[in-house]
Amino acid sequence: MDAALATLDIRDAADAVEALRVANARHMPHAILGAGSKKRLGRHSPLQEQISTRALTGVTLYEPEELVLSARAGTALREIEELLDAHHQQLAFEPMDYAPLLGGAAQSATIGGVIAVNASGPRRIKAGAARDHLLGFHCVTGRGEMVKSGGRVMKNVTGYDLSKLVCGSYGTLALLTEVTLKVLPKAETEQTLLVLGLDETSCLAQLRRASGSPHEVSSFAMLPADASPLRLEANAALLRIEGPQISVATRCDALIAQLGDSGARFDTLPQAESAALWAAVRDAAPLAPLSGQVWRVSVAPTDGIKVVETLRRANAPILAHFYDWAGGLVWLCLESAEDAHAAAMRNAVDAHRGHATLIRASDDIRSRVDVFHPQPAPLAALAKRVKESFDPGHILERGRMREAF
Repeated sequence: MDAALATLDIRDAADAVEALRVANARHMPHAILGAGSKKRLGRHSPLQEQISTRALTGVTLYEPEELVLSARAGTALREIEELLDAHHQQLAFEPMDYAPLLGGAAQSATIGGVIAVNASGPRRIKAGAARDHLLGFHCVTGRGEMVKSGGRVMKNVTGYDLSKLVCGSYGTLALLTEVTLKVLPKAETEQTLLVLGLDETSCLAQLRRASGSPHEVSSFAMLPADASPLRLEANAALLRIEGPQISVATRCDALIAQLGDSGARFDTLPQAESAALWAAVRDAAPLAPLSGQVWRVSVAPTDGIKVVETLRRANAPILAHFYDWAGGLVWLCLESAEDAHAAAMRNAVDAHRGHATLIRASDDIRSRVDVFHPQPAPLAALAKRVKESFDPGHILERGRMREAF
């Protein structure tokens, strides 16, 4: 945590209520911190005080047979994953660990931070995002009001589905104190099929072919040769296949037969190597060692490469890039610039109706450049009304997502 900030450690939801009521009375905005692994994610808006959830720890409910788990917001993600793994279960949205990319300690995230930023990994294309697995939560709004939403099963939703608002709000609407998540069984095994020797366009085309197949591929990524943690000499399209051993082998063979007319070479990675590779894709590991600024672009799968080509035509200095979600998610590292190449990036993405987020840059640049993609006026007006409803005093994470609030 930032030693320069005055820090209040809360022990429970009642402490959070008191802290936020006092903050409102003083008109003093506060940051929210768990382990601090995401403190450099989003706009840089220096605040003088922060509320820490590091004392809000512990799994409060786990019923493996019901596929449900509840934990306090400050509980380490690592602790939850170890507990689930002991019962051969998992968080199917495989939350990304931002810390290595942002210069922090790996595996230091808390479950509250995961939900606050909607951290989701390669399996999102099949399993959904973090918000799709959030069954319910307890929180304290910026007004200092305690709120409970949702329940322990997916059908237990009445009134507004507040989970969809709070998840991904970066703490700007409410301070999470406890979350309840759907968990799923782990696959018996996994294997990755490597499609090698094709150019970028052809690799991505094979990913889209595979995504339309009946072979239940769970993840689709494309690593250019110079961005591959495998140190391959060729571009690689990656297809992750999960399930019972005999099913995985059969589906892998069927995919090779289906894609064989592409002229590609094929190779496979067994379980341990496959898991390590997808963890690297999940955490944007190919870009972490580079010194440039990192952008995350989301578009339709057919348009990912078009964004990269548009940036190249604009002479944007791309140091490295790779694709996830069958080409719909593009990670790019560009040479550092005072404007983070924002104009070129926005123009390229707007042409394909996507959005781009500046993930890594200096505090100074993140205070001057829009980190999140500018919203259309009607959507921005709606976001403002939602903020005013939860936090009219702009006490929580003021400036973290938008300069205005």
